[in-house]
Amino acid sequence: MNTNAHKLFNRFLRKRRIRSRVMGTPERPRLTVTISNRQISAQVIDDTKHKTLASSTTNKSAAKGTMTERATWVGTDIGKKAKKAGVNNVTFDRNGKQYHGRVAALADAARKEGLEF
Repeated sequence: MNTNAHKLFNRFLRKRRIRSRVMGTPERPRLTVTISNRQISAQVIDDTKHKTLASSTTNKSAAKGTMTERATWVGTDIGKKAKKAGVNNVTFDRNGKQYHGRVAALADAARKEGLEF
């Protein structure tokens, strides 16, 4: 197995392990973060009803700057949209990524907007 395939496989295992424990409920939906090389997106999801309550992405948005600055913008935006949808508490799904850098910047910005997790 080459290096890239090995990294992706390990990330898949981490993601599956996290998702086995993290579940979004109506009282406490799941805030999931997806980070690619160019885009960052976040969604607040109620897994019992299979509904997305709020979402935010850097795709076709006004977010400028480095990826960490874009992550901060997405965190602020998802925090505002979640508050508007009536969500105060969420469970954080980092999607197999390490809680560091962009993921941490997004989480901190969402906390500053009033989300609790």
